[in-house]
Parts: sequence; structure tokens; C-alpha cells
Amino acid sequence: MKRLLDVILAPIRILREMFEELSPRFVALVTAGVLFSVFLVGTVLIFAEPNPSRNSDAQTSGADKKIHVKVTEGMTTAEIADQLVARDVINSSLKFRFLARVRGYDGRLKPGTYTFDYNMADEDVFEKLLTGEKHLVRFTIPEGFGVREIAARLEELELVDSEDFLKAAETFAPYDYMHRHPNVIYAAEGFLFPETYAVESDYSVEEILEMMAGEFDRRVTEEMRKQAREKNLSVYELATLASLVEREVRYAEDLPVVAQVFFKRLEMGMPLQTDASLQYLLDEPKEDLSIEDTQIESPYNTYLHAGLPPGPIASAGMAAIEAVLHPAKTDYLYFVADRDGHNHYAYTYDEHLNLVNQYR
Repeated sequence: MKRLLDVILAPIRILREMFEELSPRFVALVTAGVLFSVFLVGTVLIFAEPNPSRNSDAQTSGADKKIHVKVTEGMTTAEIADQLVARDVINSSLKFRFLARVRGYDGRLKPGTYTFDYNMADEDVFEKLLTGEKHLVRFTIPEGFGVREIAARLEELELVDSEDFLKAAETFAPYDYMHRHPNVIYAAEGFLFPETYAVESDYSVEEILEMMAGEFDRRVTEEMRKQAREKNLSVYELATLASLVEREVRYAEDLPVVAQVFFKRLEMGMPLQTDASLQYLLDEPKEDLSIEDTQIESPYNTYLHAGLPPGPIASAGMAAIEAVLHPAKTDYLYFVADRDGHNHYAYTYDEHLNLVNQYR
């Protein structure tokens, strides 16, 4: 056993004796040489010209296309570099980080939404990131968009992260009339006015929400609020009813008539039975709702529950709001839309069924 152990340990003893015979100075020189060689090879690899075939298809097809990259507060140089490589702005994350470190740029790259070209020089990219380039972004929110659709559109423009926007919209209620009611999904729903906006590229989620809600507050004048009170509607109820009218109607001439139908049903205590509130519960809209859909248990199901739903289901435009304040002077109780979106009205349920058979 001892002999076997001696055989195993022999090579180790020999190496130890060899190093004991070497001077510390010699060992230090060899170590330094190895480290310098590694550094030199690494530097060559970092600064070597990139493989020209890398992402060649993307570069050829999008050479003239502008690339928008959003740098948010708190992002590290490594995170920024990885994003730039992923978007084909630069070729090497390692090189970018190395340059940032040796030039003292770490911690100085500013948040913002930047416009880059494909395969930019690192120096040009740093120039933008160090100055905090901003630009105006214009976006349009159509009438009838809900919070989820607004979030998706703003994310497409790289103004916000949709999840961050939706999270903030759950509790965003800067005005007294926006106080979040029970069972409401988004407190901001219905109060982000549909309009064309222009914002700086580094606007925060909160700033965008404040701007859009502020536009609603400005557009719904004191005179309009007085007219709503005369109809026993709060601003909240006005926004809720207008959102239902907005989502039920495709053509402007139908807005005041549908508003009149809803008022009459509310007066009678009859369920509104609007498909729009059911669609709000679905992940994807349906052209035709099923009987099973009308049985979904939710306060937003206006087939099962009389009165208004817990809150607005979309952002109504000014025409829909005005239609609620000035409904048509008719006496209809039912309506059905044909495949082109035109509404047909009836006074009785039998008349309504005939219209359904005729147009649906």
C-alpha cells in the first residue's frame, strides 16, 4: 500500500521541487507574460472586424430602416449593449462594454428612446447615449380603444412596456370621479381620452396616463357635467354609458339612438343586454356571441345584471359622450346590427326577432 502511495505522489513531489528551484522573480515574469498574452489575444478578438455574414439578410433588407431602442432608468451598460446587439445596431457587446469601461462611460449612458441605424460605429452610438437624445413620438388612440389596446399600441411604438402600463392603469385615478369602484379591472378605463398626442420619447407611463386623463378632464366641460347631472348621471356614469354606446355603434348616426335605447332600458329596470360589455371580458373579440357567453358570471355581464356595469369598458369619443347627453327623441327598445354595422330598431321583442332573422 505504501509503495502504491509513493508512486501516486511522486509526480507531485517532482513538480514541487522544480518550482522550489525557480526564483520568485522568474515565476512572476512567466505569470505576467501569460496574462499579457491572454489580454492581447482578447483585445484582438474584441476589436477584430465582425463576420460580414452575420445577420446579412437582416442588414440587407433593413439597411435603411431606423431602429428604435429604449434605454430605461437603471439599465446597466451590459444590458444596453445586449439590447443594441439584439437589434443589430452594434456587433459586439463585449467590445462596447470594454470601450465604455476604459473611456469612463459606465454610469453616464442616459435613458431615452433612441433612433439608430444598422451596424453603427460604437463612437456614434456612445455620442447619442451620452447626450440623452430625445425625439417626439406621435400616436393616435381611436375612439373605442380600451386600456389593453392602448397599452399594445404604445408598446408597438416603444413608448411603454405594456405590462407596466396595465399595472399602473389598475389604480390610476388622479381625479375624484375616477375613484376605483368594486369589481373594476382598470381604474383608468374610459378616462384616457381618444386623441392624437405627441410626446417626448422618454415620457414615463405615469406621464402618459396623466396627459390622457387630463385631456378627458379638459374636454368634458363643466356645462357637460351639469347636463349629466340633469340626467342623474355622475361623470363616472357618463363615461361608463358613453363607452357602451361607443362600442355598440359603427356609424355616427346610430349613436344618439342607441343611447336612447339604453336610457329606456335603465328606466324600465330592464337589463341592457349589450354585447359590448361581454366582449370586454373576452381575450379575443367574437363576431357573434354564443348563449354560453351570455351566461358568464361577471358584474360586466349586462345580460345577467341590470343597470350599468362596474365601470367604463373603453375610451368613448366626444360624439358618443354627446349622444348620451343628447339622446335621440325616439322610443325604441331593441336594436340589431347587420353585417355592415348598420343598426335596425324595433319597439317590441317580436319585431326585434324578425329583424334578427332578416339581418343576422
